[in-house]
Amino acid sequence: MADRRKRKSDAARQANQVIRSRTVLVMLLFGVATFAILFLKLYDLQILRHEDLQEKAVAQQTRSTVVTASRGTIYDCNGHVLAISATAETVCIAPKEILENKEDEGYIARGLSRILGVDEDVILKKMKRTGSQYEEIKKKADQDMADQVRKFINGQIDDEGNAVAEDQQKKLQGIFLNADSKRYYPYHALAAQVIGFVGTDNTGLYGLEAQYENELEGTSGLTVTAKTNTGEDMLYQYEQYYDAKNGDSLKTTLDTNVQYYLENGVEAMADKFDAKNGATGIVMNVNTGAILGMASYPTYDLDDPFTIYDQKLAASTQAALASLEKGSDAYKKAAGDAQLRQWRNKCINDTYEPGSTFKPITLATALEEGVVNMNTTFYCSGSIRVPGWSKPINCSNHRGHGSETLKVATGNSCNPAFITMGLKTGTATFYKYLRAFGLMEHTGIDEQGEADSIFATEKDFGTNVVSLASYAFGQTFNVTPLQLIRAQAACVNGGYLYTPYLVSEVVGDDGSVVYQHDTTPVRQVISSETSSKVRECLEYVVASGTGKNGQVAGYRIGGKTGTADKTGNKDREIVVSFMCFAPADDPQIIMLLTLDTPSRTTGTYPSGGQMVAPTASAIMTEILPYLGIQQEAGSDTSATADATVPNCVGSTLAEAKAKLEAKGFACKAVGSGAAVTDQTPVGGSIIPGGSTVILYLGGKKPDAKCTVPDVIGKTASAANQAVTNAGLIMKVTGTTAASSGNVYAISQDHAAGEQVEAGTVITVRFGDNSVLD
Repeated sequence: MADRRKRKSDAARQANQVIRSRTVLVMLLFGVATFAILFLKLYDLQILRHEDLQEKAVAQQTRSTVVTASRGTIYDCNGHVLAISATAETVCIAPKEILENKEDEGYIARGLSRILGVDEDVILKKMKRTGSQYEEIKKKADQDMADQVRKFINGQIDDEGNAVAEDQQKKLQGIFLNADSKRYYPYHALAAQVIGFVGTDNTGLYGLEAQYENELEGTSGLTVTAKTNTGEDMLYQYEQYYDAKNGDSLKTTLDTNVQYYLENGVEAMADKFDAKNGATGIVMNVNTGAILGMASYPTYDLDDPFTIYDQKLAASTQAALASLEKGSDAYKKAAGDAQLRQWRNKCINDTYEPGSTFKPITLATALEEGVVNMNTTFYCSGSIRVPGWSKPINCSNHRGHGSETLKVATGNSCNPAFITMGLKTGTATFYKYLRAFGLMEHTGIDEQGEADSIFATEKDFGTNVVSLASYAFGQTFNVTPLQLIRAQAACVNGGYLYTPYLVSEVVGDDGSVVYQHDTTPVRQVISSETSSKVRECLEYVVASGTGKNGQVAGYRIGGKTGTADKTGNKDREIVVSFMCFAPADDPQIIMLLTLDTPSRTTGTYPSGGQMVAPTASAIMTEILPYLGIQQEAGSDTSATADATVPNCVGSTLAEAKAKLEAKGFACKAVGSGAAVTDQTPVGGSIIPGGSTVILYLGGKKPDAKCTVPDVIGKTASAANQAVTNAGLIMKVTGTTAASSGNVYAISQDHAAGEQVEAGTVITVRFGDNSVLD
């Protein structure tokens, strides 16, 4: 019995021990599993999700506000501001705060809508996001607008803009402003395609704004402050400020006055001749490559770049959009294409066949290689035959120029003569000079989107004499206007090829010069002796050849006209152009104007000499004196140069006559009084020298206005007689003498029939209507 009880006791102890062991094992396994789970969770939180959770913690506990860096300023060469950033503010609301403070949502929405020009429903929709502490209503509000918002917040004005009495003013909660900056362009459309514009985030999108983005943008700063769990700022708890670094500024080579004269001329030319594809103009320093002016038409307003600026382009765009469903892909594409057309800088983004304005390169090549000289003669029958081409290639003068020297052939822009020069040079050598003049490479200008020129491969060109013939007078290849003027400059500046540039210096915020353009030439293409001969021939073009309408009184001008057919175009579309430089014997500036697809129904013969050269003359007349380029010593312009009319009122007739003659004016007396009582024009007026001033003795001049006569098509003497008989004064510009005797008035600055004050100066431009190229 005792043994049985002992065995049972031992069995119970063993069972209990097993149970305890198993329990301990289970608990141990459970503990290990629990620890493993906890370890994995901690690893996930502290290792894998550490950065994410840290960011969330920081976001919950702090508020970060970006301090926008001031974008660098863009200046012209004289320090005039072309683009500048000014203080602006972003207007925001905190819907949660508005709700908690039981503000009148409709009142706030009406007030902000009126001030900011934002739709009231848009503001109300954002107010419905009651869990939000930050909703943007208006980005980059200008200072006046921001000040109005502050007055509204402070209760100084109500939702309708009416003033509120001081004792009734109540500050609104949930509206705040954040500092920002906004880009302004003081000259609006001036040099638009060159300068470019920025987006809503102040990032450059086009032009220099985009090209120099890294230099202009600067580095934004940051303000970090502590906040409560409800998003309210905790004053005096924590604040850290990281300074913004302002962007560098650009000093450009552009001259606002040169740019203004250039754009006015290009726009007037394109409008007058109804150019289908617009026009371009470049003014460049011959001896450095600095761009003084660059214009592309149509243009746009930098302060409102997404609106079509040109009236004709806007009208055609609206007509195209009218037939499309608004919001459709086709609608968006048509609208976008119109914007791109006005944004394009045709001087560097587009190519064209240059025609005869390329001939200076052919001339320089032939002279440098010695295949022609100044005594070489050519015979032009009106056309020339080239091996491998079944048809004769015509000259602009189908009757032929007959026998002509090199200089005269250049003045006549004779195709057979230049084809002969090309054939004498040979395909291999000619192609080598195309490369040397930089026509097969980008110019390297500091702008976006420079287009590639289009030439035959060296292999194809080397076996094609017909291509050589057509290249010699500027056809069947494409270049940009900038590539061409760069090569033309090398022909007349002593033979040096330069890199065109727009930014001369990058200046740091502290005034230090960060970068300066190096004006070392890329290479010398031709000798200075060859360049001198080219200048001589091109001066003859303007003095006696197809470029006569490009003359500028008092200056020696060299130049070349161009009228290029668009190869393969069935509509007979052409590009007419004119290149000129001054002074012809010591060039300082060079200009190239192009007019793409002018109308043939304007009454003017479609050629560079007839359509473009007169505009070039008008532009050069303005910019040469402005740039301080002196007139030729001994030029006969002193008699007709503008002079200030002296004040003769109160003087005797003899005294008045002496004053006027001393200034180079004639006079005409009206009345019989002892002293001058009035005069036309009044003292201080600036009129051409040699003009007649009318003196009234014993009475006042008539109040009746004068009618401007129509002088278009008249000779200089007939036009002057008509203007004088009308009681007005004529100022002569353009060509006034030519061996052909075909000089007539081609434009006048006051329209015929316009009523103007007596003594008004009417500027009349004269031109030779016999030029063909």
